[in-house]
Amino acid sequence: MGRGRAKAKQTRVARDLKYRAVDTDFTSLERELRGDSALATSESNDLPDPYADLADQYADFEDDDERRSS
Repeated sequence: MGRGRAKAKQTRVARDLKYRAVDTDFTSLERELRGDSALATSESNDLPDPYADLADQYADFEDDDERRSS
């Protein structure tokens, strides 16, 4: 019985999306869909790795775990 309300809401939302005037930035959408990582990698390389010191400190334990599981 609740299907009528759900369908009416879907129709209303679809109509709103169809006729709403929205300024879409197609270049950023294209970049996102392509997965251009040139911008993302340059930004991520600027930040220091907060776990680098922990990785070095606990590197010995990782080798021990691998030996036990083998």
